[in-house]
Amino acid sequence: MPHKPSPGKIALVCGAGGFIGHHLVRRLKKEGFWVRGTDLKFPRFSETDADDFIIGDLRDQNFIKHVVDRRFDEIYQLAADMGGAGYIFTGEHDADLMRNSHSINLNILNAAHARNNKRIFYSSSSCIDPEYNKPDPDNPNCAESTAYPAAPDSEYGWEKLFSERLYLAYARNYGMEVRIARYHNIFGPEGSWDDGKEKAPAAVCRKVAMAPDGGEVEIWGDGKQTRSFLYIDECVEGTIRLMRSSLTGPINIGSNDMVTIDQLVDAVAGIAGKSVRKRHIEGPTGVRGRNSDNRLIRAKLGWSPSTVLVDGLRPTYDWIRAQAMRNVQANGQTRRVSPVVSQENRVSGL
Repeated sequence: MPHKPSPGKIALVCGAGGFIGHHLVRRLKKEGFWVRGTDLKFPRFSETDADDFIIGDLRDQNFIKHVVDRRFDEIYQLAADMGGAGYIFTGEHDADLMRNSHSINLNILNAAHARNNKRIFYSSSSCIDPEYNKPDPDNPNCAESTAYPAAPDSEYGWEKLFSERLYLAYARNYGMEVRIARYHNIFGPEGSWDDGKEKAPAAVCRKVAMAPDGGEVEIWGDGKQTRSFLYIDECVEGTIRLMRSSLTGPINIGSNDMVTIDQLVDAVAGIAGKSVRKRHIEGPTGVRGRNSDNRLIRAKLGWSPSTVLVDGLRPTYDWIRAQAMRNVQANGQTRRVSPVVSQENRVSGL
């Protein structure tokens, strides 16, 4: 188990209104931390557990000085402009993605250093991996050491890679205790599911929930592109273990339970107890293959995620189905979301 903090510790979570940040605040509170959260917005689906939550724009230098007004035992920097494939890979948001996230990271680092805060966690992404390492969907190369020569698959990935170097430079030059994780496709309840920024598991859960038994769901691409998906509880656990270790990183935090997108659809349909047809259409798909390489995290931290994909999909599907049902009822529609027949239906090989 990771080192437990002493009573009276305080933490700052930047991006606490987002999916991972909201869950991280909840975990830190259970450990006895006093937690300050900050974001442009409060969490969308439930009340924050933060002791203090400050709404504001982390791109604003004056605002971030107000947020980082003391010494924190742990600072978690999760704030970023990001989204799923439909947001990252179209190219329409590249300037915003790079400008916004870079401004946030530079402001937070400067403010933390000015207040002599040492320990800071930065959430990078598997999108920094070189595109040339992933042409084969069945054998992607995602080891941490293969990030260079650099060739990320999107401007989002380029910004993340630059920010990794920015944090490492602050560690070298200013003695900051930086911890960097490369997240691999985090999913779970209370994440985006219908706003255009949802990741594949949430999008698939929504489509299956809204489809009648025997109905059709649309899939971008041929469905043979591969990914691994990490359940939110495992992400938070890995984040805290890294933060309280002596390892700087970057290190992968992800599952190595790789599936095709078609298999992901089959898994969700099995949980829903439905038969669905897949219709493959044109759309942004990103790289052909990506899977978390967990050799380094096992060697350095003695831990790696163990939750099987389908076990994380069950609570995620139930939560998204409930959200979809509320939307149907709120809009006065007569179409019903099909009920879950059995939660024991599983797809072979997942």
